[in-house]
Amino acid sequence: MEQAFIDEIKGKLLEQRKDIVAALNVQNDDMKNLVKPVETGDEADVASDVIDRALLNALSAQDTQRLQLIDAALDRINQGKFGVCLQCGKEISHERLNALPWAFLCINCANKAERRNR
Repeated sequence: MEQAFIDEIKGKLLEQRKDIVAALNVQNDDMKNLVKPVETGDEADVASDVIDRALLNALSAQDTQRLQLIDAALDRINQGKFGVCLQCGKEISHERLNALPWAFLCINCANKAERRNR
């Protein structure tokens, strides 16, 4: 795989990582505000806070998972193993890596894994 392409993908990964960390910090601040005790409030306010908390937790979990995938891809870049399918050892297409820069399976192996997990 060409170094210029790897450098381009690394830049995308680092930018996405920065955005996710910033979003997680904002979500953390929002969660702190939701957790503060409310002295007055009706049932609708309490229900709204519960829904907001659940939404923030779901978003946080998704962002955390994507952050882990990005960090793993950056590790593969540093180890010189980026762009190689961890299942079959074949090169992952540029198109797939442009769409999912953290991809660790080629499209064929990803499809097989998805069918197994249904």
